[in-house]
Amino acid sequence: MTIQPVASLKEFFRDALHDALSHQHVAVDDHTEHYVVNLLTLFSDADALYERDTREPAQRARLKPLAVMLGEALEAPTQEARFRGLQRLGDVSLFIAGFFSAGLARKLVDVDYHIAMGGRAYGTLADNCPPARGRTLRQVFAELATKFTPMVDALNEISESSYQHSDKDRLRLYELWVKTGSERSRQLLRKLGLEPAPAARSLLAH
Repeated sequence: MTIQPVASLKEFFRDALHDALSHQHVAVDDHTEHYVVNLLTLFSDADALYERDTREPAQRARLKPLAVMLGEALEAPTQEARFRGLQRLGDVSLFIAGFFSAGLARKLVDVDYHIAMGGRAYGTLADNCPPARGRTLRQVFAELATKFTPMVDALNEISESSYQHSDKDRLRLYELWVKTGSERSRQLLRKLGLEPAPAARSLLAH
C-alpha cells in the first residue's frame, strides 16, 4: 500500500467521489456531489464526527446512537434546532454506512439500519426544508434520500480503494446485498464467482 500526499483533502474527496459515482453508474446533481464532498472533508476531522460527553470527567469523545440523535432532533425546541439535528443524523448515517460498513457487522445495528435512519432524515428535511434554506438544499436532501444506498456504495468504493476482496468477504457481501440491495455488493459477489438470486433476497430480507 502506497500513501500518496495530496495538496487538498477536499480536492481528493471530490475526485474520488466523482470517480466512484461513475464506476457505480450513479448520476447525482452537482450540488449533491458538492454537499457530500464537504461532508467527507468535515468528518475527516474526528472532532467534527464525535461529540464530547460533558457528563464524564474526561469528556470522552463518542458517537451518539442514531436513535438518541433522532429523539433529540424531534424534541428540539425550535425548528432550526430540529433541522440541524436531522441534518446531522443524515450526515452521520451516510458517513458511517459508507466508510465503516465492515465494522458494523459486529454491532447490534447494521448498515441497513443506518441507511434507513439516514434516508428518512434526509427525506424529512426535503419535505420540511424552511424557505430560508433555499430550493437547492431541498433538492440535495431529496436526492440523498432517494439515492442513499447507491451513495453508500460509492463511499464504500472510496474506503476500500486499496483493498482486494477475497473469499473471506463473501458472506459479508452477501449479507449486505440481502439487507440493502447494494448493487456494488452484487457486482463484487459476481467477481468472486457468486450470482445472487433476487428471490433469495426477497425471502431473506423479510
